[in-house]
Amino acid sequence: MIKLHTNFGTIGIELDHEKAPATAANFEQYVKDGFYDGVIFHRVIKGFMIQGGGMDENMNEKATREPIQNEAQNGLKNDKYTIAMARTQAPHSASAQFFINTKDNTFLNHTEPSMHGWGYAVFGKVVEGQDVVDAIEGVATKRHGYHDDVPADAVVITKAEIV
Repeated sequence: MIKLHTNFGTIGIELDHEKAPATAANFEQYVKDGFYDGVIFHRVIKGFMIQGGGMDENMNEKATREPIQNEAQNGLKNDKYTIAMARTQAPHSASAQFFINTKDNTFLNHTEPSMHGWGYAVFGKVVEGQDVVDAIEGVATKRHGYHDDVPADAVVITKAEIV
């Protein structure tokens, strides 16, 4: 299990190494490297998701390893409390940023291997701290530079660890 210790409490995540082996291994390696220590949830949209894993408290993006192959065709769905990889418009551009779904987001699921059908790869689920996810989802947000939906007060991952 992965534990994300935040200034709101701890979120326990169970990775699905069977259905999303490359994605789970990628996330786990970032945890082992200490990459997520001190990053923030930089995008929070109520009724959708909370996103983090790539920016510090000053909204500076951290350097990442190379992007990974999108495993969204693995059968896992973007259901409430699942964790998935964030990416750009390019289907195979995910690296370190992730999001936790705060509702069932079926429109993010894989439908076909095309620009608009790739979807977002789910690679685990929140098994502890759903109340923490809910609390983060409820924070006030603001605009910061060209970023919308940024928590007004930083939501920090103080430490990520494998337990």
